[in-house]
Amino acid sequence: QVQLVESGGDSVQSGGSLRLSCAASGATSSSNYMGWFRQAPGKEREGVATISRYGTTTYADSVKGRFTISRDNAKNTLYLQINSLKPEDTAMYYCAASSRWFGSTSRLSALAYNYWGPGTQVTVSS
Repeated sequence: QVQLVESGGDSVQSGGSLRLSCAASGATSSSNYMGWFRQAPGKEREGVATISRYGTTTYADSVKGRFTISRDNAKNTLYLQINSLKPEDTAMYYCAASSRWFGSTSRLSALAYNYWGPGTQVTVSS
């Protein structure tokens, strides 16, 4: 099992920045892919950004150029640097990990991930 705990969510104004962190513990060697997902009330959970153990990244079109995902395998920590925040970025952000290797088309699919953190709230006001 892999345990994930997010931190860094906050309430900020449009155009601001945040850095989210996800601390992983347990069988971290199983985290071949890690990702950030978000879910707003009444909407499906959507993939934001993913990164493989070796640094291959995938981003949702809506966040390209604004969000940067990274991971420090030695520290077992995943990060999401969020810049130029927009009100539509408001959501609960979840850290996820997958023990599987899969193609690029599945990397942003929540169904592909085995482990989830409890989430951290990001709220962006006008």
